[in-house]
Amino acid sequence: MRTAVVAAALVAALAPVTFGGPAAFAASPAVTAAGTAAEVGTVVQEGGRLTVPAGEEGPVTLRFTATLPAGVKGPVTASFELDTWLTEGEAGSSPVSQDVIRSGCAVNGVSYGECAWHMPYYPPVLNDPPTRPSLDLPAVPAAETLTYTVTLDADRTATVLGRLRALVELRDSAGATVAQGALGLDFVAGTPSAERRGAVHARDKDGVLWRYEATGDVSRPFAPRKRVGGGWDAYTAVVPITTATADGRGDLVARDKAGVLWYYQGTGKPSAPFAPRQRVGGGWNAYTALVGVGDGGLVARDRDGVLWRYERKYNVPYGPRQRVGGGWNTYTALTMSGAYDGALGRDKDGVLWKYDRLGPVPSPPFKQRQRVGGGWNTYTAIAGTAELGRDEYPDLVARDGAGKLWLYQGVRKLLPDGRYSLLPGPTRTLVGGGWNTYDLIF
Repeated sequence: MRTAVVAAALVAALAPVTFGGPAAFAASPAVTAAGTAAEVGTVVQEGGRLTVPAGEEGPVTLRFTATLPAGVKGPVTASFELDTWLTEGEAGSSPVSQDVIRSGCAVNGVSYGECAWHMPYYPPVLNDPPTRPSLDLPAVPAAETLTYTVTLDADRTATVLGRLRALVELRDSAGATVAQGALGLDFVAGTPSAERRGAVHARDKDGVLWRYEATGDVSRPFAPRKRVGGGWDAYTAVVPITTATADGRGDLVARDKAGVLWYYQGTGKPSAPFAPRQRVGGGWNAYTALVGVGDGGLVARDRDGVLWRYERKYNVPYGPRQRVGGGWNTYTALTMSGAYDGALGRDKDGVLWKYDRLGPVPSPPFKQRQRVGGGWNTYTAIAGTAELGRDEYPDLVARDGAGKLWLYQGVRKLLPDGRYSLLPGPTRTLVGGGWNTYDLIF
């Protein structure tokens, strides 16, 4: 994930005056023949501050009107600058995508097509002040009033812009400022793209598998369910081995009643998310729990509580198993974390623990466990998921004895050793009832 920093502190240090003040942006006002400053017109935003979702919502419309002094000679050019600077991300990368904002412009009802954004970024070195992000507006004939309509379609990287103002300047044919004003723009997290939203699968008591795709809105986290197909009651265990997402990706394995393990590859097609199954091999009835670890690998607990690791291979589904260790019978529920990063286990006392994934063989599969919290024995099913909201942290859903499904949004926790871990958060949100119709949720 790229590191993106909006240099708010640096803005304050280099430009301590308020935005729109005389030292914040240098303007070149028009002058009269006598050498005195001419009148400068105003810019007024329609409807107050505009919220711009950074996600899949599509464009929103910014409207503002410039009132020009009498006698302005055209063509009139215009632009606005954002009151922020962008510092570089990891390895010198831009903190925003190449097309972070796409805009179309119209003036007085005449469309001028796409308008160009400039999103420069700079190394965090206090040398010359960097250039602010800006938008070029079309050159138009002079008029008493000019009404601008600008569409703003922002992708997820625009969240680094945050809450800001933009200075609009209109200039006459001589380059003198003839109107000036400020706009309010609030870039907020929008709906993540489908490959960044999670999906949950549930098998009903008739053996039909259903799919719930995340909406990106935790107040209604799932779109209406979709039928995947019947016959899934042939399996005694079905577990994801890579995280399921709303764009139809995510692989899983399923163990049938004879102990044969089958592999289902994700297709990337939400309407038909799994390719025809492939046989992995027999003998998997020896295990009381199977858990994917997010990278396509698998851990399996035997009846003695010993955990075994199966690393994913390119030429065969899994290589020879490696012993992880004993004592895993302490857990009454095991599930993959929804972030390609390990597993979650609930012990017999109802305490939930997180195991972060460590690395490939020959290293152990997990780092030392972390305590998430107690009280989890109230749930009859627990499943780690990819992001169901908008913060891009993995989430978890849990069903209680009454059939209610609860959502725990993920949080990023700083550990004593200085590293971070992604864990289920401390608060829950009710998704809805009726989930007791399912005998398996993953």
